[in-house]
Amino acid sequence: MANTMSKPHLFITKWFGLQGAGTTVVREFRAGVTTFLAMAYILFVNPQILAPAIIIPGSTDMTAQLLSATAMSAAFGSILMGFLGRMPIALAPGMGLNAYFTYTVVLGHGVSWQTALGAVFVSGVVFLILSVSGLREAIVNAIPLPIKRASGAGIGMFLALLGLQAGGIVVPNSATMIGLGHMASPQVLLALAGIVLTGALLLRQFPGAILIGICCISFIAVIFNLPVFGGKEFSGFQNGLISLPVWPRDLVGALNIPAAMDFSIFGVVFTFLFVAFFDTAGTLLGLSEVAKFTDREGRIVRAGQAFATDAIATSVGAIMGTSTTTAYMESAAGIEDGGKTGLVAIFTGLMFLLALFFWPLASAVPAVATAPALVILGAMLMEPTSRINWRDHQESIPAFLTMICMPLTFSIANGISLGILTHVLVSALSGKAKSVHPVMYGLALVLLVKYLWFATARGA
Repeated sequence: MANTMSKPHLFITKWFGLQGAGTTVVREFRAGVTTFLAMAYILFVNPQILAPAIIIPGSTDMTAQLLSATAMSAAFGSILMGFLGRMPIALAPGMGLNAYFTYTVVLGHGVSWQTALGAVFVSGVVFLILSVSGLREAIVNAIPLPIKRASGAGIGMFLALLGLQAGGIVVPNSATMIGLGHMASPQVLLALAGIVLTGALLLRQFPGAILIGICCISFIAVIFNLPVFGGKEFSGFQNGLISLPVWPRDLVGALNIPAAMDFSIFGVVFTFLFVAFFDTAGTLLGLSEVAKFTDREGRIVRAGQAFATDAIATSVGAIMGTSTTTAYMESAAGIEDGGKTGLVAIFTGLMFLLALFFWPLASAVPAVATAPALVILGAMLMEPTSRINWRDHQESIPAFLTMICMPLTFSIANGISLGILTHVLVSALSGKAKSVHPVMYGLALVLLVKYLWFATARGA
């Protein structure tokens, strides 16, 4: 019996290199729990962002279905990364692209959510091809670094705007387009309290600071019967605190891949691919440096497996019914807690599966409780802008347009597209045409055709 029990332990020790990494299963489990707490907020935030886009008449449990799809996608991606990539990096539906999915693709362009899921699936397949074919490095080198950095910051500004709107801090104004909300309202006061509380917890380096902030604001809203649950007070847990998982029956396999292959959806697929590609590259590189998964040249060890895992997780997540699944920077929490191997990601994935039994808790989390998380995440994503040379107009102008056009046009795609177009045209007209990578000229041409094509189609 002892020999039989030792075989799995020996396999785990050898496959994940526990002894070489100087760690144990217990330590990896603790780090996995820490990573889960740091990113568990996605269980509540992702359904709230996707809900306005994914509407199914007659469905009364869409929030529970979306939470299940989120948890299962995160579990699959994290476990796959742990086993295949053998890195302490967890995955889940990414912030930013879920907002792009809802507010730009579905609500903005009128694309059906089934087709949008198809676009996510296609982007994952293309991502996988790029990852295993060796084209990844060529594309990474083609896109100017300032646009990559500005893309993340622009997404941060977009998320912050969504958070400020959800918190009632920014409201529509007929004279000035947007204005300041009613500062004495319960909604605004809760949102501001959440921002301050979460910021303080982060400053004190509390594990799971964002999740704690969401829980505290939700608790206050419930205890004081505040009318912030869709304009009403909390009506109680109809299914108890713990319940059997809800299968996302209306979401699984609902994606429309043929419709996503249409030329009119090219821009959508390109944006999903672009943001996921460079967000993953940046996240993996940053975390690999922290976890010492880089070689002497700074290249990521087992990069191919890591990128392939991210791509597969994206396509599987689309089949499950959620937007792009990607690596999470919050994995740094587990790494800092001593996590060193892929076991951390596997334990994090198992925690997401356990969370499936606690889906009723989502009904006690109002949008105003998750609003501060969006603002805080927006602030975190601004860090790369410090590495943009704002004195060099070849860098600063395209980077600025990339950032500012995302929130102002309510579209991540528009920001990236205008950044690329501006970079190519400004460089070409200023005598620096040779500094632009040939791939960028190709992208600019495709984007020009896309914009002119749709302008003509709309009778502009």
